[in-house]
Amino acid sequence: MQSGFIDRSQETSGSYPLDKMVGSRRGFRQEIDFTKEGRVPPSAVEVEQEVLGCILLQGEAIERVIQVLGEDAEMVFYDFRHRIVFKAMLRLYMRREAIDLVTLSDELKRNEELEKVGGNYYIAEISNKVATAANVEYYAIIIKEKYLYRRLISVATQVSKLSYDQSVDVFDLVEQASQEVFRISQAGIKKKASDIKSLLKEATRMIESLRARKTSVTGVASGFSELDNLTAGFQPSDMIIIAARPSTGKTAFALSLARHAAVETKTPVLVFSLEMAEIQLATRMLCAEAFVDAQQVRTGRISSGDMTNIVSRMDRLSQAEIYIDDTPAISIIELGAKARRLKQEKNIGMIVVDYLQLISPVKEGGKSNREQEIAQISRSLKALAKELSLPVIALAQLNRSVEQRSGDRRPQLSDLRESGSIEQDADVVMFLSRPETYGIQNFPDGSSTKDVVEVVIGKQRNGPIGDIKLKFLKQYGRFETMTTVYTSANLEQATDDSKMLRAADDIERASLPPASGMMLNPDDAPF
Repeated sequence: MQSGFIDRSQETSGSYPLDKMVGSRRGFRQEIDFTKEGRVPPSAVEVEQEVLGCILLQGEAIERVIQVLGEDAEMVFYDFRHRIVFKAMLRLYMRREAIDLVTLSDELKRNEELEKVGGNYYIAEISNKVATAANVEYYAIIIKEKYLYRRLISVATQVSKLSYDQSVDVFDLVEQASQEVFRISQAGIKKKASDIKSLLKEATRMIESLRARKTSVTGVASGFSELDNLTAGFQPSDMIIIAARPSTGKTAFALSLARHAAVETKTPVLVFSLEMAEIQLATRMLCAEAFVDAQQVRTGRISSGDMTNIVSRMDRLSQAEIYIDDTPAISIIELGAKARRLKQEKNIGMIVVDYLQLISPVKEGGKSNREQEIAQISRSLKALAKELSLPVIALAQLNRSVEQRSGDRRPQLSDLRESGSIEQDADVVMFLSRPETYGIQNFPDGSSTKDVVEVVIGKQRNGPIGDIKLKFLKQYGRFETMTTVYTSANLEQATDDSKMLRAADDIERASLPPASGMMLNPDDAPF
């Protein structure tokens, strides 16, 4: 039996099916007969006859019906007789045989189902319901809507009954109900294909708009000119994967992108932090913005100059629209719901997820392996990017094969942990690599690898691949272009008097007692 709530129907001779829901979590398996609830579930039996009549009139109409009804199309029909008839039509269609009164009657008779549906008399009655198949899609939409209403009633009724059982874990019940409602929403009326004429008009308007811009960055800018030259910014509807091994600077890089988008381009950003607490994330952002050593902040050895920088930059950062959600092990359903709400309320323009493999998948019926779960999460994030028309940046862990290779240690697409579907779904895949962590002291051109992170674009669906080098200022959790390495000039941008304060800080910090248990590696800091 599948986990969760299962919509079932039972065929009863001469009557409509009994809608049943079975709750299988924690041993709750009671069946509910909704005909005893005092009301008849929503249905449109005559419209179902018209749908079947259209198909009998014009066999090709079944293709339009399937497009509207989607998967398990026969379950959309409320009358069990109509389910049997439609399944017989599907069998004929799959065999590429004609669908008419003669072939349908023969197919039902072959499967000993003709008498169940009322014989040839009822089949003839259905065929006389319509004079044209022109409105078959409209009829199909009506019965699909009734079907979705029935599913909602089934879920709501079962949730109501289980809610009275005090032994049921309320959070399990909420999650289960959310998953069922999500499945219903996914089963909604499918989007129709667009004609090329209307698409070309829209494409022309977009091209004219891009041509009028004074910059080549058409998406959300990253803040790194070389990267933006390759990507033209993070584009709406794109899923961007940033993958690396642990302690490479993934989170710091993602926060840098979020900070630049919100502060410099005034783009509202939503950050889902599944690994770190929201206060830790905010602290890291503030340290990066204020050029303050995150390790010193953690140990409490903060000088007056550091505090001046923090206070000065906090005002600027606090005006940015950055929303952080640190729900641990958030489900892909909850993540999508929160993103949709923030899109509506705050018009967010970018989403950052740290990180993909920590998201909880929707529990499907039967057993699923980790690769299937990651594939589901990956598809859902891509679908969310398209639905909200914004870039979704998702961090991902790489497997250990990077460290086991000899020679070139730069990550490859095959290194993505647990699922090749991430590579398939992503529009852009970026890898972060720190050669110095593997004992490599120099790049092939002879330049030093110290504090340098390579950003390797391994895939870009609509652009070139390539790589750039960035300076990683670990103590601040900050990335800079190689031509804008941290100097006193950078510090002057933080506060007017920061250059003098920094000199005083060095003297003041030297007089502070060492903190016990101080971490030597800034990457190990919890913020």
